[in-house]
Amino acid sequence: MKAYIQLIRPKDWAKNLFLFVPLFFSGEFFNTEKLLQLAVGFVCFSLVASCIYIMNDYRDIDDDKKHPIKKFRPLASGAVNKSTAVIIAILFLIIGFGAAWFLRDKFMFILGIYFLLNVGYSFGLKNIPILDIFIIAIGFVLRIKGGSVISLIPLSEWIVIMVFLLALFLAFAKRRDDVLLKLSSGDDMRKSVKGYNLEFINNAISLICAVIIVAYFMYTMAPETKERLQTYRLYYTCLFVMAGIFRYLQLVFVQQNSQSPTKILYKDRFIQVTILLWVLSFYVILYAKDITLFQ
Repeated sequence: MKAYIQLIRPKDWAKNLFLFVPLFFSGEFFNTEKLLQLAVGFVCFSLVASCIYIMNDYRDIDDDKKHPIKKFRPLASGAVNKSTAVIIAILFLIIGFGAAWFLRDKFMFILGIYFLLNVGYSFGLKNIPILDIFIIAIGFVLRIKGGSVISLIPLSEWIVIMVFLLALFLAFAKRRDDVLLKLSSGDDMRKSVKGYNLEFINNAISLICAVIIVAYFMYTMAPETKERLQTYRLYYTCLFVMAGIFRYLQLVFVQQNSQSPTKILYKDRFIQVTILLWVLSFYVILYAKDITLFQ
């Protein structure tokens, strides 16, 4: 059972929480009906994502066997039979798209784009430097777009830009880990690594971080944001955004720990506390306006 759980990667489902981003930023996070619809959308996205993970692992069995960590994956290690994995992937795909259709047809369309994009990624696009990074980032944008369609809440262009940049940042940090692994082992764990080196990735990460921080400041102080959310105090939350980014940079450059962002999210207490404080500060500013301090 443990091998099957590892096969569908439920830990990576945390990425699909981005579906809730539009609702949270809208100030309607406690709308029960929309929360339930988004929960169903989360399940749909997670099932389709697991199908993609299985498909990707199936195609990468030979490469994963050479990787010091990925060689323990269920398919690479032989813990799960190939035909069984295919059956699970097909079932997840059917259930995910079926539920998405009943939820909202436009959401199923977005989920379809996400699926096709990742099929292309698994069948060769991931071997093209830069394009592989952009496909990962677009996947996160599709998640928030899906959340927008489900909850019927229009997306701010600032939210789209920030999510795209954040995803680029995390993807470049992961590629940095691949480059370091190549330098230590001498083997290319993925073909796209040939298009990267430490100097390029370090410069890209630094540039993206600067743009993310500026974009977030501009979002919190934009006139349309103040008018829509009826507050000018969102800029207080910039403190936690900067702290989280700097902590991730510390992990990448100082501790040389640029592994999967989801693994870091589950393990690093500093980032966990920073995210919690960011959420709490947003909650107080947007949802606790009856408190005198925030009136």
